[in-house]
Amino acid sequence: MWQTALHWLGYGLCHQLPERSFFGGTVQVPVCARDTGIYVGFIVSMMVIGLLHRPGRPKEFPGRAAFTVVLLMIAAMGFDGVTSYAGLRTTTNDLRLITGILAGYAMSALVVPMLNDELWIKAEKQRVLSPAPRLIMWLATVPLVFAGVRWGAPLIGVAYPILTAFAIVGTLTAVNLVIVSLFPFFERKAMRLVDAWPAIIVALVLSAGEIAASAAFRSGIEAVAGRVG
Repeated sequence: MWQTALHWLGYGLCHQLPERSFFGGTVQVPVCARDTGIYVGFIVSMMVIGLLHRPGRPKEFPGRAAFTVVLLMIAAMGFDGVTSYAGLRTTTNDLRLITGILAGYAMSALVVPMLNDELWIKAEKQRVLSPAPRLIMWLATVPLVFAGVRWGAPLIGVAYPILTAFAIVGTLTAVNLVIVSLFPFFERKAMRLVDAWPAIIVALVLSAGEIAASAAFRSGIEAVAGRVG
């Protein structure tokens, strides 16, 4: 049952090739190594940024140095993916995972200030990951996340793909929450997390719809391809 549910969760989001995926016990993680890194990295980065800036909520994008680092992190994943798919070099699940984590961390650093600006009544006019010590501490957690996902997570069995599933839903919900918070009914209305639940529920519903729509799209494409073949 778990394996079927997890498979359908990632069905429209990822190719789900077993040789490019990790397993918790005998259950395959719902997305590939690279996507696992992206989703887990995004969620962990959000939590790390929250802790580093606690109790503040920075609403400005990273400064020049941090923004350069963010771009390089995204570029690393792009380079690994493009060059390997083009046949210019070979890659491994470890490389897919670490570059995915880097990209997830980077995307989170861009989403967090937008979310803070649109969702909360009070947010600080401060750049995320500034000053430099915050950036350094944020980067220092990346190898810890890699080690945890690569070697620690498989030890917890089926809980590994289940937690990855939560990371997928959480990432999509966070991104959708930025969009939901643009509507006047939700914009800058929350003081605490409990106040944001109406917007979070809407964002969660949108995420479920996106997951279902992507799965239906892939199923349709495969059905057409099957008939043509």
